[in-house]
Amino acid sequence: MSISLAKEEFLKKYGAPASPPHVYFAPGRVNLIGEHTDYNGGYVFPCALDFGTYLVIAPNSTDRINLATANFDFSGSVTINKMENLGKSWTNYPMGVMDQFLKRGFELRGLDMMFSGTVPYGAGLSSSASIEMVTAVALNEMLDFKLDMIDLIKLSQKAENEFVGVNCGIMDQFASGMGKKNNAVFINCATLEYQNIPMEVGDNKIVISNTNKRRGLSGSKYNERRSQCELAVDLISEAKKIGFLGELSIDEFNRLNHLIKEDVILRRARHVISENNRVLEAIQALHKNNLVRFGQLMNESHDSLRNDYEVTGIELDTLVDEARKVPGVLGSRMTGAGFGGCTVSLVNRDSLDNFIQEVGMAYKSKTGIKPDFYIAAIGDGARRLE
Repeated sequence: MSISLAKEEFLKKYGAPASPPHVYFAPGRVNLIGEHTDYNGGYVFPCALDFGTYLVIAPNSTDRINLATANFDFSGSVTINKMENLGKSWTNYPMGVMDQFLKRGFELRGLDMMFSGTVPYGAGLSSSASIEMVTAVALNEMLDFKLDMIDLIKLSQKAENEFVGVNCGIMDQFASGMGKKNNAVFINCATLEYQNIPMEVGDNKIVISNTNKRRGLSGSKYNERRSQCELAVDLISEAKKIGFLGELSIDEFNRLNHLIKEDVILRRARHVISENNRVLEAIQALHKNNLVRFGQLMNESHDSLRNDYEVTGIELDTLVDEARKVPGVLGSRMTGAGFGGCTVSLVNRDSLDNFIQEVGMAYKSKTGIKPDFYIAAIGDGARRLE
């Protein structure tokens, strides 16, 4: 999708506006390591991708906001004073953002909006966060709301929590908003302190493999995992008062985990705390240019997500297992919430063709589904293009 194609879709739907439309973009993201730690006040290490959501937007002379997308047939319209669920999931993301602006006392105006997404929908690469962030950035600038990017990130997360009904953490919106080309973002989700870390992978490439198994976060066990972690916090707090599992070191957890009697809750907590430590180790490995160790930590992350957090499934596990068999693969893990979606692998450039062929054939043979592969380029965060 290019800017010119996005503008063509706008003109096809709405005709020529009174003044030239503006074009905004917000990227999807891939999380390199640190899964299901964000809503636990932990560390994450995502990067923005060079594909995401385009928004072509122009004022109209009505009291309605019109929403359409080049990706689906459904379009909708709402008044500027009240957001309502139109029964189609994609519209809930921009409307949730607008709902948050209204709740903060900002006044909306009539707008024509055309979204064009290049993030595979339902793949776990944050198509939802990219829609939210492109909406937030566009409205903030066009209507002169004067919020900074961190405010827009928090607002977009709240939109997904309250309007969409998914208790997501802040990582996806943060990566989409604050991404930087050729850098990953090390985020402390408890404090929102962050640091851009150069992602220097040498002769290797970041490869995203899509299971093409669709997943719906609202209907998944995502919210259940969050509740289980909150229960672990309550149990640990009997001896040491904490607000999030991410506050515990591994040593502290090992000393206090006898307070968690139920095995399932214990395993959920163990994943979060060990994963938090893996993020710190992964960044140390990058600083030392030790990509072999970085890959090992990716593998350990997936194994923990499979065994302790139980959010992988046959499709993700098959992609990871087959990836690890290919020479030149340093590490492979699921990325995103799980229950389908994508894996991320660190692959030597000389092994790319073999990786795609071997993993693709084995996965199709074992699951009956043809996977898709993307060589990931790390891009900048949400912004106006023209």
